[in-house]
Amino acid sequence: MSASGGTKAIVAALGANLAIAVAKFVAFLFSGSSSMLAESVHSLADSGNQGLLLLGGKKAQREATPQHPFGYGRERYIYAFLVSIVLFSVGGMFAVYEGYEKIKHPHALESWYWPVGVLVFAIIAEGFSFRTAIKESNQTRGSLSWTDFIRRAKAPELPVVLLEDFGALIGLVLALAGVGLAIGTGDGVWDGIGTLCIGILLIAIAIVLAAETKSLLLGEAAGTDQVDRIKAAVVDGDTVTGIIHMRTLHLGPEELLVAAKIAVQHDDTAGEVANAINAAESRIREAVPIARVIYLEPDIYNEAAAAAGTNPAKTPGGTPDEGATTPGPEAPEPGAPEPGATDTPATPSDPTESGH
Repeated sequence: MSASGGTKAIVAALGANLAIAVAKFVAFLFSGSSSMLAESVHSLADSGNQGLLLLGGKKAQREATPQHPFGYGRERYIYAFLVSIVLFSVGGMFAVYEGYEKIKHPHALESWYWPVGVLVFAIIAEGFSFRTAIKESNQTRGSLSWTDFIRRAKAPELPVVLLEDFGALIGLVLALAGVGLAIGTGDGVWDGIGTLCIGILLIAIAIVLAAETKSLLLGEAAGTDQVDRIKAAVVDGDTVTGIIHMRTLHLGPEELLVAAKIAVQHDDTAGEVANAINAAESRIREAVPIARVIYLEPDIYNEAAAAAGTNPAKTPGGTPDEGATTPGPEAPEPGAPEPGATDTPATPSDPTESGH
């Protein structure tokens, strides 16, 4: 896993969660607090999640094979999605069940100082882990807000650790509030309410993580700034006069596929076009180093066909015009040779980027 994958943040979270899980379980044994039991299971699930993230990063480093010619970069997305499932099922659902049982059958806490002491220790440890995750994220976040960073990050590890640590800190505060109210009032129902709130919080975070990683699994385009740099790098103003259309796709957090149809002059020789394509590929890789798989298709830009309009129904991701029932005469059938490009050159306003 690359440095941008947040390995340091994952290891810090793993160490903190293992220590906290043991401390919480000991506190549960001495006090009988359901909040402590729910929190110990939560920390144990988080530890397993960090292990999954590390495993996914390791598997993603495997070399491409004939069966998987684009490599295994998406392994990181798969394991991040598994994390959301574990957080939902093991963490959230267990806490909801435990909270319901404690509300239905409350009992007073014993040795209250155990859960209070462990919760204070856990808040300090989780705070250290959260601080590490923030520091690692700031190296790649740039000017994005935290919400946009979580939505747009192509490496799933840092958003996962950030949300886990954030949820853990809030959960610890809820647990401390539940235990405190149970001690102050002598009513164990408050401990159950705190546990129930922890479960609802974990389920909400798991749903957010599942939605974000699902978008990554489906395949996302490059960011807007990367798309702009690629467009600027392709056109040389001489042989390559424009971009007819372009698609980008993340094969993994640090691997980008670029496919574009480029406009060339009608009187260029095959050798000139080939040299221009090689030069354009070099410029793209220099502008966006993660663009490792590049396919450029030359075509003759046909002004008359472009003026007649495009046929979106023949373009992946296109939307036919209202009232359109049949393809326009300028659009060739799939697989047929194109007499000229029918798409207009791409501009920065083309929809080539999708956020998650």
